[in-house]
Amino acid sequence: MPETVILYTTWPDAEKAEAVGAEAVAERLAACANIFAPITSVYRWEGAIERAREIPMTLKTSAEAAPALRDFVRDRHPYEVPCILAIRADPELSEGAYLAWVAAET
Repeated sequence: MPETVILYTTWPDAEKAEAVGAEAVAERLAACANIFAPITSVYRWEGAIERAREIPMTLKTSAEAAPALRDFVRDRHPYEVPCILAIRADPELSEGAYLAWVAAET
């Protein structure tokens, strides 16, 4: 079975996250996009401690499509340094039928 990857990213607003997520699904780069409730991020940027309200999103994809999805997200992201993290799904602990669905959709 093809390997499944979850890309985690954060966005400045829900509208942009949903638009990029929907476009990724339409382009078959992602099988599914989950847009979550706002979070507060605390981080150091250019020497200062910053706080920002952000919208987290996960995108489920195949390992084969993950590089193209990463580039797709990066190209549409408004941040200078966007958070884009790839997490590989453990096939032994994941639902096999779901992993097969992700592979078929991407």
